[in-house]
Amino acid sequence: MNTGDAGDMVGDTGHAAAVTDAEAVEAAAPASATAATGTAAGGPTTAEQWWERFFAYGPYGLLGLGGAVSAVTAELIMSRPKVYAAAALVLCALVLQLWWGRARRSRPPRSRAAQCYFVVRTLFALGLTWCNPFFSMYAVLGYFDAGRLLPQRAFRAGLLAVAAIMAGSQSGGELPPASLMNWVAFVVLFALHGTLTMVFAKIGDHEADHARTQTDTIAELESANARLEQALAENAGLHAQLLLQAREAGVADERRRLAAEIHDTLAQGLIGIIAQLQVVTSVGDNDPELARRHLDRAADLARHSLGEARRSVHNLVPVALEHDDLTGALEKTVTDWAEHHAVRAGFTVTGTVEPVHDEMAATLLRIAQEALANAGRHAGASRVGVTLSFMGDELTLDVRDDGRGFVPDALPPYRGAGGFGLGGMRARAERVAGTVEVESEPGRGTAVSVRVPL
Repeated sequence: MNTGDAGDMVGDTGHAAAVTDAEAVEAAAPASATAATGTAAGGPTTAEQWWERFFAYGPYGLLGLGGAVSAVTAELIMSRPKVYAAAALVLCALVLQLWWGRARRSRPPRSRAAQCYFVVRTLFALGLTWCNPFFSMYAVLGYFDAGRLLPQRAFRAGLLAVAAIMAGSQSGGELPPASLMNWVAFVVLFALHGTLTMVFAKIGDHEADHARTQTDTIAELESANARLEQALAENAGLHAQLLLQAREAGVADERRRLAAEIHDTLAQGLIGIIAQLQVVTSVGDNDPELARRHLDRAADLARHSLGEARRSVHNLVPVALEHDDLTGALEKTVTDWAEHHAVRAGFTVTGTVEPVHDEMAATLLRIAQEALANAGRHAGASRVGVTLSFMGDELTLDVRDDGRGFVPDALPPYRGAGGFGLGGMRARAERVAGTVEVESEPGRGTAVSVRVPL
């Protein structure tokens, strides 16, 4: 066979190698991206394992395949010196590969040893391809592991070196090209290989950046999930603590309510009963009719206090509000208080009377009872006035007396325990978003004003 036929044969083989090379480069980019993202995505590492096996055993297979094809075609396109040179280079490449197979386990990627291995292997591939173009199969390895062995600054140079070897093997002649036609073919093929390698290298870089971005995003999401779990755990603890505090606050509030109810009903009733019995004791047998009236009044107070105690336990409205509205209940309360204490007392309503919520009515009635009780025990008043004023969206209760008065600032602060005087009134009003104001001076009486929303 003449040299022209051998050139045609090499050209056809080169065309097939070019197709194979392009497909290999195209497959390398997504495969490397898969290897980069496999671990980050938390998926299986089967693709990485396959690539590790390829880099461990692929060089032997491609070197053996290139050697086998070259041996078959040696008589057609190789001279005897090239046969000897190819045999020596194959042996050297095999020794190099055996060394790297052991050294790569202890050397980091892109180390100095890895770079030397790539350069020496590429030179061996160039020499083998000069001996026989079919050895370009061995040079194809550079497309796959240039990114693993070379630093970023030398990565594209390594790809172009491999592209030059592939273009030389496919240009239909020897290296360097012997004729103008071979040079033209070499330049065109090198441009094709160089363009493809740069395009796929760019795609590989983009995929690597995308993989790094995904890895960073996943790491941030995992960190955010960890912080969220910690916050949820803290919120659960705070929620349990708030439930405990709410339960304790509910228990304390219920105790205060019962204590205030007992003070406003049972305590005042007992005081009234004691006062009536003291009168009976002082009168004795001198005035049986008067004693009988005070005994009847004490019995009425006892029955009334018993009913109030039952309703306080069940958190029901006061007895006075069972059959009357707030104005009627206040009027009866003022009248009964005036009779029991022999003090002139008056009740006045101003504004347009409107329905009042049960809780508001009970609060105002209890505050009025407490204010009247304080006036009876401490003020020594001769006249008391109670005014209920309906003023649009606000309801006001005023209790005034002309007693001895006091200094409001001199009273100890209300602590939710002990007596239920002015502090108890304020606590009741605050439960319904109301306020209590007290005006008093020694010798000039006292005025208690309660304001609640209507």
